[in-house]
Amino acid sequence: MSGAVGASSGDITGIYWNPASLTLLDNDMELGLMHAEYFAGVASYDFGGIAYRMDDKNVIGGGFVRFGVDDIPNTLDLIDSDGNIRYDRLSSFSASDIAVFLSYARQLENENLSVGGNVKLIRRKAGDFGGSWGFGFDLSGRYQQENWIFALTARDVTSTFNAWTFNTDLLRETWSQTGNELPENSMEITLPSLTLAVANQFTIYEKFTGLTALDLFTTYDGKRNTLIKTNFISIEPRAGIEFGYDSKVFLRAGVGNVQEIPLSDGDREYRVQMNLGAGIQFRGLSIDYALSNLGSDENFYSHVFSLRYRFSTKQSVEKPNTNSRLEIK
Repeated sequence: MSGAVGASSGDITGIYWNPASLTLLDNDMELGLMHAEYFAGVASYDFGGIAYRMDDKNVIGGGFVRFGVDDIPNTLDLIDSDGNIRYDRLSSFSASDIAVFLSYARQLENENLSVGGNVKLIRRKAGDFGGSWGFGFDLSGRYQQENWIFALTARDVTSTFNAWTFNTDLLRETWSQTGNELPENSMEITLPSLTLAVANQFTIYEKFTGLTALDLFTTYDGKRNTLIKTNFISIEPRAGIEFGYDSKVFLRAGVGNVQEIPLSDGDREYRVQMNLGAGIQFRGLSIDYALSNLGSDENFYSHVFSLRYRFSTKQSVEKPNTNSRLEIK
């Protein structure tokens, strides 16, 4: 659904999209895994999470995400001191970003309103050449009025700081030959971002249901190539739609990542990223698949597989009907 899930998430993936939505868990415990391949398998994105309902109002959870490029050739030692190419000296390394989340969500006295947040630890690593550690917070809220759902998610609310260090011994000789300046450490700052989201769920006919969603992902770190942009703020609209049957079979589509592309003749055009997906749910097990980047001139298709399992270690908690929702992704 192109990321238009800030208001409609209500499963384990809410750890990432909107922690407040964890109050919608149907069972007292839920596990989830996701794997995505980017650029024909060059890069991979993985998610794993677990959430536990403490009582009828409080839910805790934990999860991780990893985005990485693996098996990158390390050619620093490919040529020996005599100028010979030595493939036996060729090695590889990974460049990856990892984040670990601890989440909490609470349904307030107003049964339509819930709040939540994340504490996250971030590790970024480029082989043995350098790495960083970071720490940040996310906050979110969710409000449902009949079939309408409104949500707000603020990420990196106090800014997230990553402190980098570099293994200069591995790079000194190569960087001196290329005239590069050798860093020792640096501070990377991720400024806050805000997502405003709205969704509407409806019944089409008997067991056939539908859901429409719109997210406005807003950043404040300068002008980005988004549909709405200024020197101070950039807004990326994301829209999605879902059709379901009997809360068991789902078809989904989304549009997002609208960008203005300059052409060789001096003209400009707008390009959008289209995505399609499907899901099935049976006895607590949910399997979802998405194919993204449809209609692109490049064949950089991304395949996203998700697996969720919900189960109870005790009798399920009876929750108010005001938080009813469609099973979406």
